[in-house]
Amino acid sequence: MNKPFQFKQFSVKQDKCAMKIGTDGVLLGSWARIDHNPFSILDIGSGTGILSLMLAQRCHAEVIEAIEIDSDAYEQCAGNFESSPWNDRLFCYHAGLLEFAQEVDDEFDLIVSNPPFYKPTETITEKARATARFQDAMPFEHLIACTAKLLSEVGKFAVIIPFDEEEGFIELSKNYGLFTERITRVKGTEEASIKRSLLQFSKIESIVEEGELVIEKRRHDYTEDYIALTKDFYMKM
Repeated sequence: MNKPFQFKQFSVKQDKCAMKIGTDGVLLGSWARIDHNPFSILDIGSGTGILSLMLAQRCHAEVIEAIEIDSDAYEQCAGNFESSPWNDRLFCYHAGLLEFAQEVDDEFDLIVSNPPFYKPTETITEKARATARFQDAMPFEHLIACTAKLLSEVGKFAVIIPFDEEEGFIELSKNYGLFTERITRVKGTEEASIKRSLLQFSKIESIVEEGELVIEKRRHDYTEDYIALTKDFYMKM
């Protein structure tokens, strides 16, 4: 359990993090658009730092900052950054989102987040896991409002959320001047129901690009689309 998770160009220690590396993070890190050549990136609720590390591999952004409120996860993220090939571009801060948004005047060209999404009514006993996953630790409205403040005029905001939260999240974002540019809905298999929505927003209204991604044909037999998306990262892809 304590062995680092090995990707093609970097490894990630995760023994101190409540939320381990999973498909959601790797999907978002692979999917987020970087074709606008972001100079600065912000990773909100970084956990292990997986999103920041993937984006450091994918693009030449000069500054990639991550914020993490949990002290153990923050320490682990900072260590993962330090041991990566891009340690000169990666910075982790031990801070909550509201505090960070109030204190920082910088704007970011790309903001990414794999936010908490279990409702507080669901039972998770371990406190750190609860903080990592519960929506009351970082409500969607806080995430959207702070992102609207921190995003540059040409910036993009990319997030992964449960599919059943998609409509409300899009409406809430619109209230803060963030408009949907791109949606990819994710299914485990062709026959399965949609589980996740990958969403990208900007401050400029445009025609929404919509698509669907199926992860597996059958157990451990991955679709060509999923392989194409993640092959630069997973060792066996």
